[in-house]
Amino acid sequence: MSTTNESPKKTLRRLAEARRGVLVPGAFNAMSARVIEDLGFEAIYITGAGVTNMYLGLPDQAFMGLHEIAEHTARIRDAVNLPLLVDADTGFGNALNVRHTVRVLERAGADCIQLEDQVSPKRCGHFSGKAVIDTDEMLGKIKAAVDARQDSDLLVMARTDAAAVHGFEAAIERAQKFSDAGADILFVEAVTLADEVRAMPRRLNKPQLMNMVIGGKTPTFGAQELGALGYGFVLYANAALQGAVAGMQKALTALRDDKRLEEDPALVAPFAERQRLVGKPQWDALERLYI
Repeated sequence: MSTTNESPKKTLRRLAEARRGVLVPGAFNAMSARVIEDLGFEAIYITGAGVTNMYLGLPDQAFMGLHEIAEHTARIRDAVNLPLLVDADTGFGNALNVRHTVRVLERAGADCIQLEDQVSPKRCGHFSGKAVIDTDEMLGKIKAAVDARQDSDLLVMARTDAAAVHGFEAAIERAQKFSDAGADILFVEAVTLADEVRAMPRRLNKPQLMNMVIGGKTPTFGAQELGALGYGFVLYANAALQGAVAGMQKALTALRDDKRLEEDPALVAPFAERQRLVGKPQWDALERLYI
């Protein structure tokens, strides 16, 4: 939680530097962000894959644009007070596009903006068939992002997908160069060996994020173990999404088969809980104040 008068950006920087494996679930809309905050998590990741899947009904293959992620960021910023790490994919173009992307997302309420080094159109880090841009091109994007931020506390997270293309050592080399270019947080995606996961905090000097993709290519580690290794953040970008899909399938299957659905908490959130999460009591109080 934030200390008194501490901005979300300062809170996020403090959490990164603590390197204690802070769990960061992904949100795909304002309601999912509300649930994450309500359950006591310390930060939220606005997931490009989640927005693409849940808002567009498409796979994570560069169908999301700057408009979609900025709109979701602004809505989530209005709904919660937690720090927001925002997935900006490749920055939606070259270094000049990255500059524009950072300005737009910072205005929308981002506290950290993630950029990756894939060739556009990008694809999920745990899909096959990825390619990465030249290191120098990515360094230009990172420098543009750092120069574009209006608030010096805004964090830039640099992700590399080079492990799947050029191998683990090449990914480490890239990540260190990203750090030297000004990235505040490093994210080496889709490493496949447990020893690689254990090695990275010793090999890289900046705080790191480890992505735990349910069903993905990286071996699963607990957040406490990753914190003990020195990771700053442990990302579960689409746990809420996958849980929501499973819940919808379960409830709607019961409705299809039984032709009715009671307020069964094993199947649906109760009506009162739904209203609590969207703040209806507070809106009722405001209505009494103004009318």
